[in-house]
Amino acid sequence: MVLTAALRAFPSIFHGAALRLMGKTLILTLLLFALLAAALWGGFHALRLWLGWGGGGFAEATATALIVVAAGWLLFRATAMAVMGLFADDMIEAVERADYPHAAARPVGWARSLRFALASLARTIGWNLVALPAYVALLVTGVGTIGLFLALNAYLLGRDMADMVEPRHPALPPIPRGSRWLIGLVSALAFLIPVANLLAPIFSAAMAVHMLLGRKTRS
Repeated sequence: MVLTAALRAFPSIFHGAALRLMGKTLILTLLLFALLAAALWGGFHALRLWLGWGGGGFAEATATALIVVAAGWLLFRATAMAVMGLFADDMIEAVERADYPHAAARPVGWARSLRFALASLARTIGWNLVALPAYVALLVTGVGTIGLFLALNAYLLGRDMADMVEPRHPALPPIPRGSRWLIGLVSALAFLIPVANLLAPIFSAAMAVHMLLGRKTRS
């Protein structure tokens, strides 16, 4: 079922609604990171002036760049999924109309989308910060860090994906926990691949639609 959902989700990322959503997600995510960079640079500059250090322009820019790059690696997934959650309805509706025209979806509205986005962001950042000491400790194993990262974020992404689609179909049984974790793992792997990670948010949402509604079609 998971493999079928993933394969059926791939063509969905080329829907017009999906491409528009990708554009919104990338623009807003990059804007948020630009604001982060500006705030960091301003903070470093103010600190240098307060300490009375001379020069420092290059050091400020270097420190800002290093932190933004690190934050991008750690937070891009969380930020992109949260931003996408604000606008996912149009894309999810497009997938449902194309592949499940008889599925009766219930609109969730902006208030619920905003709550989802904030909860997703807080949950992802919070749990990954809790796991950060373990990430560092497992570096010596060579593969432990990436294994823990994938296991944890598979759970978090699976929950995000389920929360995105299940409220639209309250009459259907929820996605089983094991299947939820597996589609989360597929999504987490997609976020690790350069270029593919740009498409990962909309691919994840489409996969969740097929995972939820595909079971009804096969039954």
